[in-house]
Amino acid sequence: MKRAERLHALSEMLRRSGSRGCTAERLAKEFGVSVRTVKRDLTALENSGALIWSRPGPGGGYGLVARGTLPPVSLTPVQAVALLAAVSAAPDAPYADLALAGVRKIMDVLDPRTRTKADELATRVWVNAPPTPRTIKSALEEAMAEQRVVRIRYTSRDGNTTTRDVEPVMFASTNGHWYLIGWCRLRSDMRWFLVSRIEHASATKIACSGHDIDEIGIPPATARPVNGQGE
Repeated sequence: MKRAERLHALSEMLRRSGSRGCTAERLAKEFGVSVRTVKRDLTALENSGALIWSRPGPGGGYGLVARGTLPPVSLTPVQAVALLAAVSAAPDAPYADLALAGVRKIMDVLDPRTRTKADELATRVWVNAPPTPRTIKSALEEAMAEQRVVRIRYTSRDGNTTTRDVEPVMFASTNGHWYLIGWCRLRSDMRWFLVSRIEHASATKIACSGHDIDEIGIPPATARPVNGQGE
């Protein structure tokens, strides 16, 4: 058995064992390898993001943290590459790097044959889309998720640069551009800020005052939330 196949089978065996777990000796016997090799494989799984617990002593062993595991995933190679292409082609989208990490976790639990085919197909799909600087995106994403005021340095279309405290309400994509929509405390109004014109951003500890999506106005007929519930 190749190592990639063994790692996948090892992960599934730990998943099936549930809270009981498996000893290193039992795992070694199951896969016909040494206990030292099993422990190296467990370390490799941890490094790939698997949440593995260990319990020393009699009755101990290894297992997967239930809340941190994915059930077996059934995707075709084309579906897997479609997910990779979608998140890779939109690096400016909010939480895009987290989405890519999530897709990679899904790839990690595919069966080895599907994973190999998906990896080969993925080399035939390229993107060239420079992302927004990570520090700016992190601040905007944090402020939106925690509903805290974000302080931005923003250059308008006419070249005027100002520092604004904004209560984030929504991220919106239209005509190929991403916007932060929020209550601008400087202008006392709801404003759209083109993310590419934000030169600096930092999340503050100030809680938002409660402005919501209804204040933005009626969205275009073709607009919808990313969970599809607006369709």
